Amino acid sequence: MKVIRNLMAAALVTAIGMPAFAEEVKIGVPSWTGAQAIAYVLGEIVTTRIGGTVEYVPGNNATIFQAMDQGEGDIDVHPDVWLPNQESFTKQYVDEAATVTLSSNPYQGNQGFCVSRDFAEANDITDIADLGRPDVAALMDSDGNGRGELWIGAPGWASANVNEVKVRDYGLLDFIEPIRAEEAVKTARIKDSIAKGEGYAFYCYEPHAVWFMFDVVMLTEPTYDPEKYIMVQPSDDADWYENSMVATKDDLKQVQIAWSNSLEERSPAIAEFFANFALDANDVSGLAFEISANGRDPAEVAKEWVDANSDRVDTMLGL
Repeated sequence: MKVIRNLMAAALVTAIGMPAFAEEVKIGVPSWTGAQAIAYVLGEIVTTRIGGTVEYVPGNNATIFQAMDQGEGDIDVHPDVWLPNQESFTKQYVDEAATVTLSSNPYQGNQGFCVSRDFAEANDITDIADLGRPDVAALMDSDGNGRGELWIGAPGWASANVNEVKVRDYGLLDFIEPIRAEEAVKTARIKDSIAKGEGYAFYCYEPHAVWFMFDVVMLTEPTYDPEKYIMVQPSDDADWYENSMVATKDDLKQVQIAWSNSLEERSPAIAEFFANFALDANDVSGLAFEISANGRDPAEVAKEWVDANSDRVDTMLGL
C-alpha cells in the first residue's frame, strides 16, 4: 500500500512540479543556525518533491522582509520568524501592507540567558541578577575593562535589541558589557571558556544546538509581565533604546515561516506547501545540532531529515 501511495505521490509531484513554467523560490537565510536548517529543509522539499528550483539568499530580518514586501522574487520566504521579537516587521508587512503571509503552524520558542553548568554551580549562579555580583562579573571580564561580557545576540537581531534594554533595566550595566557578535563567535567563546574554566554568559534560546553541544543552564528571570515589557524596535523609533523598558522575562515565542504574497501567483504549488509546512522544536534543535556541532553541510542534513520523515512531508504537500 505504501509503495502504491508513493507512486501516486510521485506522479502527482510530477504533475504539479512540472507546470508550463518552472516553479522557483528564493529562500532568505538569516545568520542563526536554526533558521539555516529550516531554510534548507524548505529548499530540499521544493527541489525533490515539488520539482522547483531554489536559490538561498543570505540576509538579516529587515532585508528579507523588505524583499518579500516588494514581491519581485529577490527573496520570497523568511524561514524562522520569532514573535513577538520581529513583530515590528509583521505589523508593517503582514498586518498593514498585507504583502506578506505568516504561517499558522508555529513551533514554540523559549529564550533567556545561559552560563555553563560548571560555572553556575561553582559560583552559586541561578538568576540573571547574579551576573551583577562583583565577584561574578570579575570572573567574566576577559579583556580587563572592569565589566564582564554578556553576548546579547548578533548584529541585526531584534532579540539583541531586547537584550540590550534588559541589561540596562535589570541594573547590570555597571557590571556587565553587552556584546554583539556573530553566533559563531559566541559558540567558540563558550567552548573556550569551558575548556579554560572561565566565566561566560550569553543569550540562549530553545530550540538550539547549544543544548546538545554544551552542558549549560538557563538563568531565571522575573516572570513575564506585559506591563514591564515595553519594547520599541529601531525600525519604529530612532529613540528606541530610550523609549523601551524591559524588566521581565520574555513570554514564550511563536516561531513560524513567512512568505511573499506574490509567490501565490508566481509559484502556487510552493506557496501552498509553505502554508502547510510545520516543524517542532525538537526537529529544529536536532537539525541545528548536526550543522553547528558536527559541522555538516545544511543541505545534506536537510536531505536526511526529509528522507526520514517522508510521511510528514507528504502531509505538508497534501498527498
